[in-house]
Parts: sequence; structure tokens; C-alpha cells
Amino acid sequence: MIPQETIDLIMDTVRIDDVVGDFVSLKRRGASFVACCPFHNEKTPSFYVTPSKGIYKCFGCGKAGNAVSFVMEHEHCSYVEAIRYLADKYHIEIVEEQESAEQIVQRQRHESLMLVMDFAQKFYSGNLSSGEGRSVGHAYYRSRGLEDATIAEYGLGWAPSSRTALHDAAIAAGFKEEYLLEAGLCLQYDDGTVVDRFRERVTFPIHSVNGKTIAFSCRTLKTGDIAKYVNSPDTPLYDKSRCLYGIALAKSEIARQERCYLAEGNVDVVTLHQTGVRNVVASCGTALTVQQVRLIKKFTENVTVMYDGDAAGIHAAQKAINLILGEGMNVSLLLFPDGDDPDSYCRKHTLEELQAFISGHEMDFVSYLYEVGKDRLHDPVKRSGLINEVADAIACIPDAVRRSVFVDTAAAKLGISSEALFERIIRTRARAAEEQRKAEIREQRYRDNIPDYIPQQQDSADFYPAPEQQLQAPAIENKTLQQAEKDLLYFLVTHGRDTLDFESDSEYYSGSEEDKTDVAQFIRDALESDGSVMANSLYRNAYDEYFRHYDALCSQDEIVRKMMSCPDRAVADLTAELSIEKYRLTVRNFASSMTATSSWLVAFVPKSIIYYNERRIQYAIDTLRSKLGDASDQTAVMQKIVKLQAAHRRIKEKLGRDKTI
Repeated sequence: MIPQETIDLIMDTVRIDDVVGDFVSLKRRGASFVACCPFHNEKTPSFYVTPSKGIYKCFGCGKAGNAVSFVMEHEHCSYVEAIRYLADKYHIEIVEEQESAEQIVQRQRHESLMLVMDFAQKFYSGNLSSGEGRSVGHAYYRSRGLEDATIAEYGLGWAPSSRTALHDAAIAAGFKEEYLLEAGLCLQYDDGTVVDRFRERVTFPIHSVNGKTIAFSCRTLKTGDIAKYVNSPDTPLYDKSRCLYGIALAKSEIARQERCYLAEGNVDVVTLHQTGVRNVVASCGTALTVQQVRLIKKFTENVTVMYDGDAAGIHAAQKAINLILGEGMNVSLLLFPDGDDPDSYCRKHTLEELQAFISGHEMDFVSYLYEVGKDRLHDPVKRSGLINEVADAIACIPDAVRRSVFVDTAAAKLGISSEALFERIIRTRARAAEEQRKAEIREQRYRDNIPDYIPQQQDSADFYPAPEQQLQAPAIENKTLQQAEKDLLYFLVTHGRDTLDFESDSEYYSGSEEDKTDVAQFIRDALESDGSVMANSLYRNAYDEYFRHYDALCSQDEIVRKMMSCPDRAVADLTAELSIEKYRLTVRNFASSMTATSSWLVAFVPKSIIYYNERRIQYAIDTLRSKLGDASDQTAVMQKIVKLQAAHRRIKEKLGRDKTI
């Protein structure tokens, strides 16, 4: 657990323009900076960064927050990962609270493995500048049309032919041999000899989502009876079934374009990226897995598969279709001309030509399966096999409406009745459900038979936050009170420590010039005088978070900073939104008022509380009306409604709603 004092130090140190400027080209405009939004496509800049407040806001897509939320949104990482990123950027040491001896050892070992992987990547990359690395490795990359900037961006390199080149360099640099073995960089023979795993090969580093080197995929340039690619084994850092080659460089563009291109090989990814298609990834030396599909789903639900057009590529594409559809995502596919793959096609065409080809030849999965299997339509047995493949793919779709739409498409294209397809789909789904049920039973029996068993899953949470960690739009439980509660929070976040200077003839005058209250205390007294609490959990949590720091005697700026660095990201995002000057209140907007701030607060803070009470009464009336039909004593309920309506009329008259709301 990261101590709050460390988080506070980080938040006090960071400059929002410095953090955002690492990813976006900012231009000064007055006291703020402006840029085109990194979270959606736009030509006219609407993304503002305000250093004085430590926040950013896009008035196009609505994204807003502080430095932490920007890193989380842009890098698609968790709150803790964003804090660690900022701590690393500003060289702030994080000392975890209450770490056990075992946790300390585990953390230090993890850090050591990360350091040795980083050393290996730099070692391999550095070899391209001289010797065989220059004459063989660098020459190979250039022969594939890769520019030096692309080679550097992907960290490509060369593993020397010497049996212990990396081993000797790492030992000389102070790394322990055990870390080289555990990271999968070296092998140990039975006689104890330790040698490099990768020798005389070009190296493609595999990165985590956050851009850390965690593995390598290495290609030989020799021909003959030798493995073309040798990849890192599974290690404490790397689980190949959960990683995607190129994800670190592609993730932001995938989210921005709302589409991921899925290629088959490392070179395909690098070449496509160099050409200008930057939202592209590939599976890491393995067939596509459900974990990799879920990783893509963190950034988009739209995938275009562009595998090779040979038999192996078509077979892999068919498996990918079912996996992607099974996760409720949208899949389309692309067939390149005979003899071409993404790499060769890119080297012969410009970006505009490639984009035009994709636009004109991208097809849905039914059309793809029909296209690659149409030579089977003339044989009844093969035709039925093709129809079953299409039906089985449709059966993977969780949504019934989408299944029905694709059934109609497939029936028309394959010349078969929708009823026959539905019959196959129903059987396929039933069989899959039964297999899943049996698997769950087997797993439960296994656990029951081994009481001390704890499932040990390769934990890569440091690199791949689970879907549950991603921010979800907070639910609003009570829409009647939503705006009134949000208005009160606006006054707390923007003016909570400001004094309310009521005139002596005001009903809110305290009776003494020395006993004036501030906005926050005025709102709290009003709500707590009759035991009111905010109905919507998001606003209630923000209210409680504000007063937690208020009661700790923090200044207004400190309170807002702490709220925006709150681990509850919904509260942090709400605080950022309310801090933006263009937030519109239900009451008359201050931006259009010519009155002084103090006069405006005196007028509108009480009105916001009156409005809140009016909404509470309206909600009570609506609730009683909804229960009227089921009430045993309808007369008593009606009497309550009449009393509330009378109070409602009085409070609206006091509010002067027609003039001020």
C-alpha cells in the first residue's frame, strides 16, 4: 500500500502541463495550454490544460481530470500504476506500508528481473551499431524496409553469435546469474554451464502495456533445419497467453480510432506502424487466446483480423473469429492479394493506398468464411461443413439480436433456411454451456479434494489491469435529486472555504460579524439539521471525502488536490469536472453574472439548499404516488401527498423558481 503522505508529495510535485506534455504537443493560450485532444479525433483544439488548477479538460469529448487521471486514461493503467509512473518521472521513492519480509523479497526480485530485462534490451539494441550486429542485424532490418527511427522505437536489436555474450556483459554489470536464468535470457545445462538463450538472431522485444520489456521474440536469418523463431519462455514477468506484441505503442491509437488491427507476425506489426497504421498488434508466438482478446477489449470492441491468406493463416483467422465474437466484440477480416501479407503489401504501397484497400476489402466474418470456403459450395458434404462453421461462429455471439441479424445474412449468402441455422446454433450453444458446466464441476471437485490449494495464476496485474479495474460510469440512483446534489458539491469544491457575508437583515445572518460561517459549514448545517444525506452514492462519497479533509483543517486548494488524487476515481473525476469553470449550475450561472463573488455566494448558496429541499419534497411526492395503488389506507397516503404539495408550493414560492432557476 502506498502511504498517503507519498501520494500527497507526488501530487504536490507534479506539473499537469509537464505530464500531459510528454504525450501531447501543448501550445500556450493565456494562463492555460491548448492542444488537440489525445482521446478523440479532432482538427480544432478543444483540449485545455490549466496548470494553476492542476487539471485538464476536453470540451469536445468531456474528458477531464488531474495528472493521475490523465496517465490512467492515456496509458490505460490502474490508479496505483499511474501513481508509480509519476513517482518514477519525478524521482520520488515509494516505500510501501506494512510490507512483510516475504513481500519485500518478492518486490525486490520483481524489480531485479525488470532491470535485467531492460539491460538485455539495451544490450541487443546497442549491438546494431557495430560488428556483426551492424553488418548482419541492421542490414536485415533495412532490407525489410525498416527505418532507423522505427528500429529504435521498437527497440529492435541483435543477439551475437557468441555463446555467452549477454551473460558475460550482464555479470560484468553486476547482475546475478540467477536473474538471467529466471528471466529466460539464459539456459543452464546439466553440467552447470550457463549460456545465452538467444544467439545469432535479430531480436524483437515484447513489452508490457506500460512499455516495460518483459520478453523477447528472436528470429534466425539462417535457412535449414532450425527454428525460425525462438521466444522467451513463461517467466514471473511474462505469460505469452496474456501479452500482445506492439500493445504499448498501439494502445492509445487503438482507443482513439476505436479499432484494433490484429496481424500475424512481429514484422507485420512494425511495418504497418511505420507505414502509418499505428493501432496494430500481434499475438506473441502463440495462437490467439481469450486473455489476449480481453486485453484488446480494454481499449476497443472492434477488431480487424489481417492474417496471411495461406491455409495456416485462414485456419488461425477462423479460430480468432470465434474467440473475438465470444467476448461480445465486433470482428471484421481482410484478405490481401495472393502472394502478399501486411508486410509485403505495405512495402509496395503508400499509406493512402493501404487505407483505401482496407476500406474497400474489409468484410464481416460471414462474408470472410464464405469467401475462403466458396470452393466447397459445389460438394454437398463440404458445403454442409462450411455452413456448420458459419453457424458455430454465430453461436459464439452472446447477444441474441446480433445472432439473429447474422443468421439472416448467412442464410441469404449460403442459400439455406434461417431455421436450419438456428437449430445448429441452439445445439452448439447448449453443448458449449454443458461443457462449461462440467469444467466448473471438475474445477470445484479439484479444489474440494485439495483443501489447501490456492489457484496460482500468473499475476501480471502490474502490467495488465483487470477489466474490473477500468473506470465505469458511476450509476445515478436518484435522478430527481441528481442536479441539486451536484450543485451543492459544486459550491463545496469551488468555494467551500469562502466566507458567507450575509447582511444584518438577512434571515441567515449569524447575529455577529465575528461569527460568520463559510460555504461548507453552511451547507453541512443545512443538510444535517434534519438528518439529510445525499441520495446518490457518488455525490455522497464526494461529500464525505470533502469534509474528511475539511475537518482535518486543510486549505481549499489542498482539499481539491486530495480529492482529485483520491483512490475512488469516480470521486476524483467528479471533482475535476466540478473544478472546470464551464460547469453549468441549475441556478443562474456565475459566468453570466456581473456581481462580485461574495454577493453571488450570498444569493445562490442558500437558493441551492432551497432547491435541494424542493427536490427532496418532489421525490417524496413521487414516491407516495407510486405506492398509492398498493396502499391499504389510500386516504392517509393522499393526506400526506396533499401536505407535501402544500409545502412544495411554499418552497417554490420562496425559491422564486421562475426568476432564478
